[in-house]
Amino acid sequence: MDRPSSDDETMSDPVDHPAHYTTHPSGIECIQVVEHMNFCRGNAVKYIWRSGEKDSQREIEDLRKAIWYLNREIGRLERVVTP
Repeated sequence: MDRPSSDDETMSDPVDHPAHYTTHPSGIECIQVVEHMNFCRGNAVKYIWRSGEKDSQREIEDLRKAIWYLNREIGRLERVVTP
C-alpha cells in the first residue's frame, strides 16, 4: 500500500492511518519497520511501538502481548536449532 502524500499524513483514517498508528516521534508508522520481519517479531515490535497509544489503561497488557510473541519466536528458534 502506498504511503499518503505529505498533505494527507496529518489526517487520521480509522482503516489506513488510525491516530494511534501515527503518534511515534519519528513520524513513521510501525508497519514501515515490521513488514521486514517475520510475523512474531513484527507483532512484538508492533505492541512495543504502540503500547498504550490506543488505550493508556492497557499499556502493560500491550507489553505482555509483546513478550508473548517474543517467547513464541524463541520457542520456534529452539525447535529449529534442536534436532
